[in-house]
Amino acid sequence: MELNMQSVSTPPRAAATVVMLRDTRQGLEVLLIKRHDKSDVLGGAHVFPGGKVDAGDPQLCTPDVLDQTPVALRGQLNEQHLSPTEAAAIFVAAARETFEESGILLVDGASAAQTLTARAMLRAGHDFASVLASTHLRLATCALRPWSRWVTPTMPSMMKKRFDTRFFVARMPAQQTAQHDNHEATASVWLTPRNALSRYWASDIDLAPPQIMSLVHLARHTDVRSVLHAAVTQPPPTIAPEPFDQDGMRITCYPGDPRHSTLTRALPGPTRLLYRNDRFEPESGFDAFFD
Repeated sequence: MELNMQSVSTPPRAAATVVMLRDTRQGLEVLLIKRHDKSDVLGGAHVFPGGKVDAGDPQLCTPDVLDQTPVALRGQLNEQHLSPTEAAAIFVAAARETFEESGILLVDGASAAQTLTARAMLRAGHDFASVLASTHLRLATCALRPWSRWVTPTMPSMMKKRFDTRFFVARMPAQQTAQHDNHEATASVWLTPRNALSRYWASDIDLAPPQIMSLVHLARHTDVRSVLHAAVTQPPPTIAPEPFDQDGMRITCYPGDPRHSTLTRALPGPTRLLYRNDRFEPESGFDAFFD
């Protein structure tokens, strides 16, 4: 991935991404999918499943599709400026994009047969609404816990688009397996947060700053239960990175950094990343991810 040097003046588009979690003998693991190399958004990078809110998502914000009311979902996001339908559509987008990109179906009580039918319908070109209607499944929005909100700055480092992305955490459903779509996502892997950062440091995988900082955050947790508990005991922080260039180097600051307009820290780990050695890294090296 190349560093973007162009400013983007368009408003950020609403988007959602899901950090899928599971417990293993190696510890807490997260699912990362590799975006197609030719994608215009983080092409070739390993990311969490997700994407923008589509026009059809608000139409699924109905009692026969959702297990919670739009008003309740808005309260979980802690964003009162959103309408209930706008908030619920973000949850729908999170579930839809996760299914489309990784084959993971976040629904109430799906049988193995229903999951197989849903995946077959998706491969055949049916949209998400048709899949849910035909299988008589309802979204399990209760499985999605708001984790953080990332707003792309007007000088994006890794792309030429802006997004207002709500990050969710969710436990991998029992008796399901991740299966990338071989279209938007060309590979997938489960890794502990620390191993993912180690592979990034070794140039085995590419990561964008929101994924890096999210992995740094998750590395403080030992299991899924710990993450989900943290998600419900504190409102999701808003992270609006503030980049600047100094001595020919791009530096991206996060809340709590002396150069950031918000002085209160929002995340553990470093408060700034430097783009050097063809990657984003803390000023004092790899171990600073875990200080």
